[in-house]
Amino acid sequence: QVQLVESGGGLVQAGGSLRLSCTASGSIFSGNAMGWYRQAPGKQREWVATITSTYITRYADSVKGRFTISRDNVMNTVYLQMNSLKPEDTAVYYCNRIYSPYNWGQGTQVTVSS
Repeated sequence: QVQLVESGGGLVQAGGSLRLSCTASGSIFSGNAMGWYRQAPGKQREWVATITSTYITRYADSVKGRFTISRDNVMNTVYLQMNSLKPEDTAVYYCNRIYSPYNWGQGTQVTVSS
């Protein structure tokens, strides 16, 4: 059973930065495209960014130019560097495999104050 553990969230003022981490148990990480998602209160979960096994990245238009996804296959960890944060980025952030997602983790709360 793969477990995903997200961390690094917190409260930050608009314009600030945070770096999220997601660690996956097991050694199944390196061959999979991984992604970050977020769910704001009262809204559906939405895709934020993807990084493939060959380090190709894609971003939602709403975060392009501000967020950077990266991965460390040795540490089974995927990161999301978030800069120039906006109040509308407030959400619980999750990571998961892009194709055939695992069970979702608890996520990490990001709150951006104006």
